[in-house]
Amino acid sequence: QVQLVESGGGLVQPGGSLRLSCAASGFTFSDYAMSWYRQPPGKERERVAIISRNEVTTEYADSVKGRFTISRDNSERTVYLQMNSLKPEDTAVYYCYTRVFIGGRLSDHWGQGTHVTVSS
Repeated sequence: QVQLVESGGGLVQPGGSLRLSCAASGFTFSDYAMSWYRQPPGKERERVAIISRNEVTTEYADSVKGRFTISRDNSERTVYLQMNSLKPEDTAVYYCYTRVFIGGRLSDHWGQGTHVTVSS
């Protein structure tokens, strides 16, 4: 059973930092790219970052480029999102996502989400 469990969200002041974690299980973590998405209140879900399975390639949404860093530790089966210089507009539920091939088929998997609130 594929599971993605996010943690690390909370309340932070503008300009502050948080590090989100996503612990993965139920699949061969090192074989797949991992992504972070976010959904601000009342808005569409959007992808904020993605990292390849071998850590060579990363991509970021323009809105977070230069402030957020995605990384992974394949030995720990965990993907991280380091968020610096946080802004109120970063307030959202943050989700971990992956598409995997398991049981002879492709399937999409989302974590339960972790809340990030940026406010003074």
